[in-house]
Formats: sequence, structure tokens, C-alpha cells
Amino acid sequence: MRTVHKAALAAAGLLATLCVPAAQGAQTAPAADHPAALDRYYQQRPAWHPCGSPDRYPAAYQCATVTVPLDYAHPGGRTLALKISRLRTSVPGKRHGVLLSNPGGPGDLALDNPVALKDALAKSVLDRYDLVGFDPRGLGTSSPLRCGLTEDEADPDLHPYRAASFAKDTARARDTAARCIARERARLPYISTRNTARDMDVVRGILGERKVSYLGWSYGTYLGAVYTQLFPGHSDRVVLDSAVDPNRFGRHTNLAMATGAEPAFREWSRLVARRDRVYHLGDTPAKVRAAFWQQVARADRAPLRYSGSDEAHQGSAVTGDDIRDWLRADFANAPYQAARELADLRKSPATRPDPTPTGGKADPADDNSIALNLAVMCGDNSASWPRNPARYRLDARRDKAQSPLYGDFAANITPCAFWPKGSEPATRVDNEVGALVVQNQWDSQTPLSEGLAMHRALHGSRLVQVRDGRGHVVYGLPDAPACVTRTVDAYLTTGHLPAHDVMCRA
Repeated sequence: MRTVHKAALAAAGLLATLCVPAAQGAQTAPAADHPAALDRYYQQRPAWHPCGSPDRYPAAYQCATVTVPLDYAHPGGRTLALKISRLRTSVPGKRHGVLLSNPGGPGDLALDNPVALKDALAKSVLDRYDLVGFDPRGLGTSSPLRCGLTEDEADPDLHPYRAASFAKDTARARDTAARCIARERARLPYISTRNTARDMDVVRGILGERKVSYLGWSYGTYLGAVYTQLFPGHSDRVVLDSAVDPNRFGRHTNLAMATGAEPAFREWSRLVARRDRVYHLGDTPAKVRAAFWQQVARADRAPLRYSGSDEAHQGSAVTGDDIRDWLRADFANAPYQAARELADLRKSPATRPDPTPTGGKADPADDNSIALNLAVMCGDNSASWPRNPARYRLDARRDKAQSPLYGDFAANITPCAFWPKGSEPATRVDNEVGALVVQNQWDSQTPLSEGLAMHRALHGSRLVQVRDGRGHVVYGLPDAPACVTRTVDAYLTTGHLPAHDVMCRA
């Protein structure tokens, strides 16, 4: 589910269909509807300053640091520093408010989102919003977490299940959790999506806004949904692109990637079979899939020395597990690139992996991103993670049989098995707040089933589904379907949701 989404140019336009007003949950609450103990946070006056050098950032791009409580149940205790940013793009007379955003992760930096969005959003949208960004608590410039992981240990990826290596995987997961707990025990339970949503509302209050609009991708959809649940009266225009199931966040989020990869794999094989003259992988979907699994089996016997066109992988030793992990996302995101890579791998010679140790000191940014990802993934819904390692062994075997492409990766043991419980139970999202849920049909990171679950949880929402849409994230990309761009732009511009769910074509 992790994604670094950098939005690109999006076409402007308005939806030329009958629309209805966006549903709102509770009535707009008065400005001081928070507990009095939080007054000192909501009433801050930030000292805005340029975010960076003018040759890199627009002169109007400003940053500030504000304070939020570590534990909202005890606001008089420890605090965290939260870095926020803004880029005023609205036009007097057209301004509607502020637009917050989050690109995903958890663990993706978000402070610079306003700069990326300025180049991606339509003028009709920019005219109505000041763009506001922030690094979530525990990440980047906002009181970052540190686990002190080395380069080898700072590995955010899921690992395939192998009987021979399961004990080692278990020990690594236990050690990673222990390292994080030893360094960050006091803060870990409070680095959560619920508290990040509460921070968002503090930012809303600091900016003097009664409501905030929000644009989130991938994990950012969960953050947005939690905000609507905690603050329905402060939720304005909400767009959730490539959504997760908000009521099964945690281990299920990983497992959904495995179930979503299988239909994307079948669709990929259908596309590639139609181009057998180009890739020579088979002229039927079954033959293409057989060619894939033949290469996986060959690389399992002896790693392949990659000699294809991807410079990032040139000369690297590639195992069968690497092929499954490497090409899984590309089946949906870049199907013909995946076909080219598989064709290159068929020509790559067998070799032995380089025995030279590669471990070393980790980039602090990587350590921070992984620490934050674990804190949220493991702590938000602690009950979703079994504590008995044997359960992961059984689940990985079962899921590999059911979802051969990625099932054992998704079900294998992670540090979450040894993580401390979060400070609160998992959030239950069930409200009437208006929102627009955008979803590709063949997204293998957050499958269509996840977007449908988000749509059901937000009863006031409308679904924009892209039939035959491939890849992870839709709105804001250069090749986003015009239908999606028109629909989202119209909602953000007018505040009116479509009268019905919308089906777009890729």
C-alpha cells in the first residue's frame, strides 16, 4: 500500500451532469467545540516563514511549526512539534477554504504536497483553495520516530514465506520491534491515524477555518475517512483516491494486496497474449502465465543475472521471489513494461548471488519512514495481528495456495506480531459525510474491493470507478481519464457530488 504519489498536470473542467449537494454529517459546529483543555493548541498563532530557497520553491510557499499533544487524553503532558505548510493559490471572491492532502504510505512525506498540487490541479480548483500540507506526527520534520535500524534492517518490504527461513524471519521481526520499542516506547502508542486526524483538526482551528477539504491517496484515504468519523461537522469536500477498507485497516490491508494481485495478473496475461509478436511470451493468457511461472521456477533453482533494459536492476541477481515481488505491481501499473522485463529475464543467464555483505548504516530518512509505517500499521488495529508466530506460518502456506503470486508475502510474519498495543481501539468508520471515492478496476495495491468497502462505510459518498483502469492512484496524473478529472474538479469547485455513482473508461 505504500506509495509516493507525485501528482502531475490535470485537465480542468466541470461535470456536465445533474448533481446534488454533497451530504454532510453533523451540522457545522461552533468554532470552540473542542475541550477547553485543548484551547492552547487550537489558539496558536504560527510564525510563517519561507519554506526554502526561492530557486526551488515559490515565494508564496510558507512553513511554520506548531505544537500538538502527544496524548490527546492528557493534553497537559508531553507535546510534539508538527511542521505545516501552505501555498495561497485562491482568488479573492472565489476562495472557498483550504485543501489538506496526504500522498499515502503510511510513511510518505507530505509537507511539500502544496507545491506538487499547484502543478497538478486545475485552475478552477486552485482558484478556490489555499493548499495546506504537513508531515504527519512522527515523520520527517514533525518529531520523527527513530528505530536505529541499519541498512539491511531498514527494509519496508514484505518477505516471502519459506519454511527454511521462517525462523530467521521471525527473529528479524522480533528484533525490529524490540529495537523500536527500546528507543520509542513512550511515543509509539500515540503515533496513530486517529491522533494524526486530531492534529489535522488542530491545524484547521489554527488556520481559522470552520471546515477543511481534503484530498488523499492510498493510505491517505484512510486518514481522511478517520477524520470524517471524528470530525464530521468539520469535514467539507473530501476526495479519497485508491482507497483502503477503513474498517479492516491493519493486517487485512496487506492481505488485500495478495487477493488484488491475482485478477490483475490474469488481466495482464490477456493483454500480453494479444501482443505475442512483440514479447513472445505466448499467444494465449494461459501460455503467458505459464511463461511467467517458468521463469519464477528457473530463478528459484539458481538466481538470474539481470541483463535487461532496466538500468536500476542491471547486473543484479534475481530470484523467483524477486520476480514475483518485482513484477506484481507492474502487472497493473505498467503491464507492457512488465512484459518487457519478463522477456528480458528469459534471456538472462543463471548466476550466484553476490556473497559480499551490503549492510551498513541506514539513511536516517529510511529509518524514520519505516518506523512511522510500523507504528501506524501495527498500532492502529493491534487486534488484527496474531501474536503466535505459528499462525503466520499456517496463513502463509494457505494464502500462497490461494493467491500464488503474493499470498505468502502478504501473510508472512512482520514486526507487528511483537508490537505493543496502540493507545486506542481501531476506528470504526460509519457516517454520512459526503465524499468522492475514486478507484481503478485493476489496482493491485488497493484493489477495487477496498474502494467499494470505503464507499459503503461513507454513506454520503459517491464512487467514481474507472473501468479497465490500471495502476495505483488516478486523479492528478497526466494520463488520468478526462471523466475522472472532470468529476473530481467539479466536486472540489462546486461542492456538489454527482447524483449517482460514476463509471468512467480508461
